[in-house]
Amino acid sequence: MKTITIRGLNEHLSEKLKQAAKKEAKSINQFVIDSIRKSLGEEKEKKFSVIHHDMDHLFGKWSEQEWKQIEKTIHMERKIDKELWL
Repeated sequence: MKTITIRGLNEHLSEKLKQAAKKEAKSINQFVIDSIRKSLGEEKEKKFSVIHHDMDHLFGKWSEQEWKQIEKTIHMERKIDKELWL
């Protein structure tokens, strides 16, 4: 792979690149490569990239009582019935 140096990048543009890369959770290098690919029509379309949030309200919502019941059930299911293995 080739290494390319970009000269003459002003501070404002440098900051915008950093912010955009951070927003997409990418390194600056990966963000620049992806941006170049996209602008040149080389980007592969993702087939299953849709993130759904319709069930987000369910996460982290167990009460203490619900968690204790779930934990109890899991603990009971982990017990080995020795008679089944004789």
